[in-house]
Amino acid sequence: MIKTEHLQYAYRTDKTPIQFVLDDVNIEIKTGEFVAVLGHNGCGKSTLAKHFNGLLLPTGGRVFVAGMDTKEEDLYWNVRQSVGMVFQNPDNQLVATVVEEDVAFAPENLGVPSEEIRMRVDEALKAVGMYEYRRHAPHMLSGGQKQRVAIAGAIAMRPKCIVLDEPTAMLDPQGRKEVIETIRRLKNEEGMTVVLITHYMDEAAKADRVIVLDKGNVLLDDVPRKVFSEVKLLKKIGLDVPQVTELLYELKKAGFPVEYDQLTVEDCADELMKLLA
Repeated sequence: MIKTEHLQYAYRTDKTPIQFVLDDVNIEIKTGEFVAVLGHNGCGKSTLAKHFNGLLLPTGGRVFVAGMDTKEEDLYWNVRQSVGMVFQNPDNQLVATVVEEDVAFAPENLGVPSEEIRMRVDEALKAVGMYEYRRHAPHMLSGGQKQRVAIAGAIAMRPKCIVLDEPTAMLDPQGRKEVIETIRRLKNEEGMTVVLITHYMDEAAKADRVIVLDKGNVLLDDVPRKVFSEVKLLKKIGLDVPQVTELLYELKKAGFPVEYDQLTVEDCADELMKLLA
C-alpha cells in the first residue's frame, strides 16, 4: 500500500542550514495492515504521515502509494483519494453545521453524484457507529464522537488507507477508547489499511506492527511484543512502554523469574499466576 525508498525531508529556511527531519527512511506498509508509528516530539512522525498522501513531497528519495509515485503531479488527486488523513483536533476538520453534511463535504468536492454521496455518508457513519447522530450538530458532540465523525468524513472518500495523526491526543479515556475501537473495526471489518501516529503505548500495542522513529530514522520495526520488549532502548530515547510491560520489567529487575514481553492485562495476570504457583 505504502512504500518509502531512502526518504529524506528537510524544512528549508534562509537562516539555518539544511537539517533533515527524515533521513533515509525505508518502510513498507502492506494492504490491510494496522501499523502504529511512535517517537518523541520532533522525531518526524507527523512529517512522515504527511508524505503518505502527498501533503509533503520528498526532499530526497521516493514515496509510493498503491504503486503511484507521489512526486508525479498528474497523480496528486489519485494519491490523495487513496489515503485519507485525520488529525488530532477534530474541531479543525468539521466544516458543516450538521453531521451528515460534514461527512458529505469531501465527496461533494470530488464531484461524486448525489445518490452515491447519500450512500457513502450512510455507510461511513454506520462504520464509525455514528449513524444515529447524522442530523445532530457537530459542536454538540463529545470529543470522541467528533473524532469519529472526522474519521467518517475521511472514509466517505473511499480511501484504501487511512492515516491518523495523534487522533486521541485531545480526548478523555472514553473518547480514546471509542476512536481506537473504530480504527480496529475499520481494519478488521472493512479491510482498510490503517497508520496510527500516537503517543499512547497501549494504543500502539493493539497494532499489527510498530515502527519507532528517532532523529528522523527508523529505530525499530517489528510486532508490538518484540518492540516493547526493548524497554531499555525505548526509555533511552524518551519513550514509555505499556503499563503491564513496565510492571513485569520491574519485577524482572527485582529478581523475579517473569517474562516481561506481555502487552495485555490478561497476559500479565497469567505471568503473575505462574510466579505465584
